[in-house]
Amino acid sequence: MEEQKQQSVDDRVIRTVIAKIITDKPVRKTPYQVKGVFMNQFPDEEIVPMLDGRYREHFLYPRVQVKILNEQIYIIGLHEGVEPVLSLVKNLDILDFGNITFQVIDVDLEEQADRFKPLDRLVRYRFITPWVALNQTTGSRYRFLNNAERVSYLNRLLGQNIVFLAREMGIDIEDKIYTKLALTSLFPKPVDENNWGAFYGEFRTNFILPNYIGVGNGITRGYGTIYGLINPEVFTFDEETLTKDVKKEKPEEIKETDEELESVTVEEVPPPKKRVFSQRKRTSQRRMFAEEFDVEEQPVPPRKKRKSPTKKTGKKDEERNEDKFNSPEFHQKQHNV
Repeated sequence: MEEQKQQSVDDRVIRTVIAKIITDKPVRKTPYQVKGVFMNQFPDEEIVPMLDGRYREHFLYPRVQVKILNEQIYIIGLHEGVEPVLSLVKNLDILDFGNITFQVIDVDLEEQADRFKPLDRLVRYRFITPWVALNQTTGSRYRFLNNAERVSYLNRLLGQNIVFLAREMGIDIEDKIYTKLALTSLFPKPVDENNWGAFYGEFRTNFILPNYIGVGNGITRGYGTIYGLINPEVFTFDEETLTKDVKKEKPEEIKETDEELESVTVEEVPPPKKRVFSQRKRTSQRRMFAEEFDVEEQPVPPRKKRKSPTKKTGKKDEERNEDKFNSPEFHQKQHNV
């Protein structure tokens, strides 16, 4: 009985691993290209189904994420993705991109446990890659808000995504999730062909998140990568290269009277919509990539209806382009080197 109780406790501990691949020269490739090399060179590794989309129906949030930061490759494994990452890095020797080959000199591993949990204080994080908060739907709503409403809207989107992430990892949240954004601008920067809206800056939340994971849209492209500016266990800094311009600080107390502090409850965040992928052929040359999740329950601000009798919405084109995102054939084309 005691063993069963201990096992149930262990099951709630979320393991994470960060593997920094040290190569003989700077890596100026995209995460898609790097994942393509992994799939080509190590087709029998357990990590491959987590990279090519075969586990999409099981994991709405990617358990393995590949980033290019400071011209170095980072592989982040979460929960079920930890062991596949550890298995892959044992075999890394060279990375052959066809036009260039990288020698793997070393692999820095950082393993952690229980990095997904709520706190009674606010921990500070920085977006080290652009946070793509707005997609086509949320971006349309955002345009009709004033500045104060925009801050609240973005804070709630961030809080909703943290709630979703906790759900995906099986973490029970009983209290509110608080968020407090500090962005460099409230005017989103368009990214990619989707005209997504991206922001730069920092945020605080009462939830511990692993370093280098992605938040928002475009996670598989490396967007929304975060880094905690303090270690939530001992309240000290790490990763000097990312925090050298930040003064040492303690977690901030939660003050509900703070006008910049927004909160969401679990009940306010509906389950994510499951997407159905058809097998229709993609005819458009324009590629639009499907994302892992979408939280969109904010009410639509009042707006005038616009009629467009000649131009269609393009929804069918989007569905066609998303059809083959996770197929091995699509990845072979994406990673053609």
